[in-house]
Parts: sequence; C-alpha cells; structure tokens
Amino acid sequence: MKIRLVDIAHARSGDKGDTANVGVIALDPSWYPLLARELTAARVSRHFEGMITGPVDRFELPNLKALNFLLHGALDGGGTISLKTDAQGKVFSTALLRMVLDIPDDEAGKLKLPVARG
Repeated sequence: MKIRLVDIAHARSGDKGDTANVGVIALDPSWYPLLARELTAARVSRHFEGMITGPVDRFELPNLKALNFLLHGALDGGGTISLKTDAQGKVFSTALLRMVLDIPDDEAGKLKLPVARG
C-alpha cells in the first residue's frame, strides 16, 4: 500500500549554518516504529539528491515519537550568505513530507494507516 508521509507525520525545519534541520513527528504514537524503520538517513539522502551536497545524519527521539535529520550542505553556505530563495531551509520539511512509503497491506491494516489520496 502506498502511504504518503504527510498522512502519518508532521515536520518542521530550519537552519543551522549550512545545514538544514528537519524534525519528523509521528501523528499517532503507534506509527513511530514504522517511521524509524522507513526513514533511514540513506533514504532521506536519496530523496534530497541534487538539493544537498553533504551527508545526512539521523537522530532518534523515541520519547517524542520523532526523528531529526541534519541535511549537511543544504543551504549554500547558510542564511546570511546564501542566494537561495529558501536560505533558512523552511521548505525542507514540506519536501520530505512528499515522500511516499510502500508498506505491506497487512501491516498498513494493523496500524490503521490512511490510504494515500490522489
């Protein structure tokens, strides 16, 4: 089953110099293990291929049912010197939420995941 990340999580992003910071939080606590399994640093790095020049670091915050990603080389030098339209990295959260996950039907049913629209 195709599940849109935006239907099972919310996110917030910002800047730390040349690094964008993206937090992803499960909308339902029971969905956090799925997020932890599916949103690897490698997968997030592939999702942002061509947009960032450095590695992706992932930090788990299980008590918050959240993951935090640092996207190195995302801001063309940082907010004060970057000529990018989004020099503070505010749209990286929206861009990550566009990811679509392919979850086995039986698991999606057990977790009561919403079906992707559109």
